[in-house]
Amino acid sequence: MRRLLLLLGASALSGCLSPLPAVDPQMAWVDMSTPTPGGKLMMAERLDNQRLTDGRYFQVTPGSHELKVRFDFEVFTGGSGFLNDSSERLCYLTIRYDKFEAGQRYTLEGRSLAFTPSARLYNAKREIVAEDREVLCII
Repeated sequence: MRRLLLLLGASALSGCLSPLPAVDPQMAWVDMSTPTPGGKLMMAERLDNQRLTDGRYFQVTPGSHELKVRFDFEVFTGGSGFLNDSSERLCYLTIRYDKFEAGQRYTLEGRSLAFTPSARLYNAKREIVAEDREVLCII
């Protein structure tokens, strides 16, 4: 039983550590980022309503696409004494951008202000090219 658990744990961990695929110059690449305090996880969920197998990035053809990401973040609610209480939120954000360009790199940033999540898509020049248009929080 221990061997089975170790094998399952090792295989799950190896999937997280697998290298990213090569960047295709005919496609646009979208990295994920959570720069604000409390940002825990940002994962690609769906591309044009199709579930993805690797949530660490998007690689898309030129043109228009709808990206859906999972964004987990902590909300610091204060507390008494030296301890700060926090709770976690799990949200799904949808971003649509019509002008993805082949060979370009983009960054999709998940941010939070208290209980409110948001996402912004930046081009390589660090210009905002799209923002979330739909937010659904489960927790």
